[in-house]
Amino acid sequence: MKQIIDAHIHLDQYEPKSWKDIIEKDPSLQALISVSSTLQSCQLNQKISQLYSCVKPAYGFHPEQILPSSNELAELFAWIDQNNEEMIAVGEVGLPYYLNQTYTLSLEPYLELLEAFIIHSKKWGKPLILHAVYEDAEIVCDLLEKHSVSKAHFHWFKGAKKTVERMKNNGYYISVTPDIVYKPKIQALAMEYPLDYLMVETDGPWPFEGPFQNQTTVPSMIHQSVEEIARLKGVSGTEAYDFLYQNTSCFYNLST
Repeated sequence: MKQIIDAHIHLDQYEPKSWKDIIEKDPSLQALISVSSTLQSCQLNQKISQLYSCVKPAYGFHPEQILPSSNELAELFAWIDQNNEEMIAVGEVGLPYYLNQTYTLSLEPYLELLEAFIIHSKKWGKPLILHAVYEDAEIVCDLLEKHSVSKAHFHWFKGAKKTVERMKNNGYYISVTPDIVYKPKIQALAMEYPLDYLMVETDGPWPFEGPFQNQTTVPSMIHQSVEEIARLKGVSGTEAYDFLYQNTSCFYNLST
């Protein structure tokens, strides 16, 4: 059976009326890791997960935004501390690479926040879902190594060859989006990264191009990603489905 898990989606950013259809339309969809961006996002993902058991919430603060006040951050950490048993992971957390291309930011407070999440993730016993691309990924690897963190998932990763080698050696996982179907750079990354450490995601509702142009991003798009990974890796579709499903299920300790 072609079972899939969406390893990274923002269900809280979809219209509530569409949740049921997104979750139930594809019978092969076994679970969705729904990541959070703010305290309010955490609370909404909690609500969605209470409505649908296959939705596994991750709590965190998305780095591609201006940081909240120290009081607001304290409130966020206090809330996660009270609700950490139900979350599947800490995420989405990381560094503001794209925001930093538009504005001149001081990275120091973002680094402090990320390190706080890393420390708390160890206390909570939860894996990390990371937004860290290009040169930011090197900095994040430094922090993970500093705190001896091994369970790290770099979603929609892009980066230099030396960073890829470092991440492979550390056993960090990456996930690819539907753009693997039409982007040669992502295809090259998937060919280079061990199948044992790969996952698939949508990052929905982020829109895609190619065969997905003008379509609402939904988990069923993952099937085309899996087929492309099978082609790139030279394995059967059945093998690709099984590897990607087991990778995600084991990483997140899912009992799907």
